[in-house]
Amino acid sequence: MYLHLRQLMRIITVVAFVFAVNVGFAKELSLAHFLGPKSPNNLVFKAFAEKLAEVSNGEMSVNMFPGGSLNSVPPRQYSILLNGVADIVFALPGYTADLFPKTNVLNYPDICVRAIDCTRALLNAQHELEKEFDAKILAIWASSAPVLITRDKPVRAFEDLQGMKIRVTSKHNVPFVEALNASAVAQPVTVIHQNLTNGVIDAITVPPSAIRSFRLHEPANYVTTYFPGSGFAFVLLMNQQVYSSLTERQKGWVDTASGDWLSLFAGRTFGNADDTGLEFARDAGVEIVELTKSERTRFGTAIQPTLDAILQQPVGDKTVKEIIQLMKQ
Repeated sequence: MYLHLRQLMRIITVVAFVFAVNVGFAKELSLAHFLGPKSPNNLVFKAFAEKLAEVSNGEMSVNMFPGGSLNSVPPRQYSILLNGVADIVFALPGYTADLFPKTNVLNYPDICVRAIDCTRALLNAQHELEKEFDAKILAIWASSAPVLITRDKPVRAFEDLQGMKIRVTSKHNVPFVEALNASAVAQPVTVIHQNLTNGVIDAITVPPSAIRSFRLHEPANYVTTYFPGSGFAFVLLMNQQVYSSLTERQKGWVDTASGDWLSLFAGRTFGNADDTGLEFARDAGVEIVELTKSERTRFGTAIQPTLDAILQQPVGDKTVKEIIQLMKQ
């Protein structure tokens, strides 16, 4: 009886020790973003979290902080990552274009149209782009090329843009808007619904997926399906110090749960959301305007001198043209 009791106590002690080790080994990562529940990016965050839990057998998890709960100012996302406010953040490099000039080359016209192709363009150049980030890139993906959303006047021809105040995502879009005889203002996506409603801006350039995510069908009456530009880049970043502090086993789990597969999943997810966004606008009674081939040519002719000049501009140790060549390889 006494011997059996001692054996039982030994077993209990071993089990308790193993449990304590496992609990101590468990790691929860915080992920901060400023998006609402309808954003397609939520599917990307969920895919990463589920894969990390799967490959780590539950020893690593992700705690989401959505809707700006850790930061309500989208352009500060990269800053809160560097400051350690969150372990992982979702960010748009276009909001802080001066920090990521190579990545934002994707904004320029004639690189790509569909989200999946724009995502592949980023992956083609990732070895060059990642030098701009003082963080580990978990995923890098893109939207489709932008549409133009207006409230008071449809844009059916080049002349319709005259004097319009157009919201853009990044300062990289500004020269092309000005070449079309309009004025540009950079604004985060979280304020554009209100600003179009109040007439602060006349039009919005944005990926079509944003129509549903940010309820842009409410202030909008027209969507023109073409506007010069390519995709907008998105990144899921991990604090480099946090990553470096992980064990080799934990790093392996994070690496398996991220990377090219997650980027391509995000690109396909965004492509589907772009298609859905246009259908959602159409079903809501918004007029969908398709520019004629001749009008697209007029747009292209107007921006070509600006594009030719920009191609020769330096971005770090490369030129814009060299980065585009990497993206299109």
